[in-house]
Amino acid sequence: MKVYNTLTRRKDEFQPIREGKVGIYVCGPTVYDYIHIGNARPMIVFDTLRRYLEYRGYEVNYVSNFTDVDDKIIRRANEEGVDSKVISERYIEECKKDMEGLNVRPATVHPKATEEIPDMIEMIKTLIEKGHAYEVNGTVYFRTRSFSEYGKLSKKNIDDLRSGNRELLVSGEEEKEDPLDFVLWKPKKEGEPFWESPWGEGRPGWHLECSVMSKKYIGDIIDIHAGGEDLIFPHHENEIAQSEAANDKEFARYWMHNGFLKINNEKMSKSLGNFFTVREISEKYDLQVIRFFMLSAHYRSPLNFSADLVEASKNGLERIRNAASRLLEISEKNGDSPLTSEEEAALKVLEEYKERFNQAMDDDLNTADAISVIFELVKSANTNVTEQSSGAFAKNYYECLETLNQVLGIEITVKEELLDSDIEALIEERQAARKNKDFARADEIRNLLQEKGILLEDTREGVRWKRA
Repeated sequence: MKVYNTLTRRKDEFQPIREGKVGIYVCGPTVYDYIHIGNARPMIVFDTLRRYLEYRGYEVNYVSNFTDVDDKIIRRANEEGVDSKVISERYIEECKKDMEGLNVRPATVHPKATEEIPDMIEMIKTLIEKGHAYEVNGTVYFRTRSFSEYGKLSKKNIDDLRSGNRELLVSGEEEKEDPLDFVLWKPKKEGEPFWESPWGEGRPGWHLECSVMSKKYIGDIIDIHAGGEDLIFPHHENEIAQSEAANDKEFARYWMHNGFLKINNEKMSKSLGNFFTVREISEKYDLQVIRFFMLSAHYRSPLNFSADLVEASKNGLERIRNAASRLLEISEKNGDSPLTSEEEAALKVLEEYKERFNQAMDDDLNTADAISVIFELVKSANTNVTEQSSGAFAKNYYECLETLNQVLGIEITVKEELLDSDIEALIEERQAARKNKDFARADEIRNLLQEKGILLEDTREGVRWKRA
């Protein structure tokens, strides 16, 4: 398998540090709100990488963190008049719901930054002892120029850089030895959560968190470090500097970054009114369609999210699911009939499809080409499996189709789950039926919703509903 390594700027042959085992670290979201559609892309892409490596027989330790202390979380907590932990815990749970909807499997470990503070303090102490960091009035800075290879990931020249601190603005900025130095520890401000440290009460810098959590849960050297391309600089560059300076070892062998997501060819932003959360999208589309859409393009390519393109993905997924449904139907109907000699010979083509699928995925996780192979398999199934085919023949085709889709995290068996818009429409119809004294229809709709796991509550303010 070859992966495009941002560090070397080429496709490198993937060789794990330990035979048969792979450690992957993916930067997770900052949990101050529902995750947006841009957050979903790396989640889907690198969940697919994990699935493929497991399919090829590797034991994968997949670590993805939650950044649960950050200026945005604190701001949200202050607006609501609650502790910042209330905000982070709430949106961690909401994020997990959206991940489940996208069929993103839980990580082996989902570390939280706030639970790893003691180890962060120890790494800062090490960096100070080695001369890579210094403290000024309660703020600890990393001496960027002390790490001679700074810029090796982003290919930036250190003399052309300005430090990037992702809103970690601190008092005493002018006290830095060098404008390029970045924050490892910052003193508390009024109304902020804080932890005790040798440098006073405060909290860690964002970059430090991932260095510490990846080391604890994977080890000194990570096989694959991944995330969105917006994290290459400064976040991943700073992770490399502080980790390699502290540990005197290579930090990560392979760096994988997914491309940006645009909305109708524009950058997503709240000011443009094109900012969508996964939860909002789920009210219009089955999230399996969104996953299929995301994987229909190569992960490193920019991806444009538009209604037309998502609709095309919906139709494509439906085509696969229709073929799967037909194969299952024939398999069940003709279940006892054995393979004919002609069918046995014809099944050899399935191995060819699997091999071509693997070749696509081995070529830098080319899910777009892998999906093309799946469509060819569907065409072959529609042509070769007839009502007269044996149950075993249809079953072999179905199992091949199911296996390849499962590697991509695509469910080919349709789950009959109603969208929010469908539920609202049925509730309106029920209200109209009650108004017209058609109580039989009203009860029928209530029972239908109940069967789908939707519970209704009639109140003075109107009908409330929730999923069971």
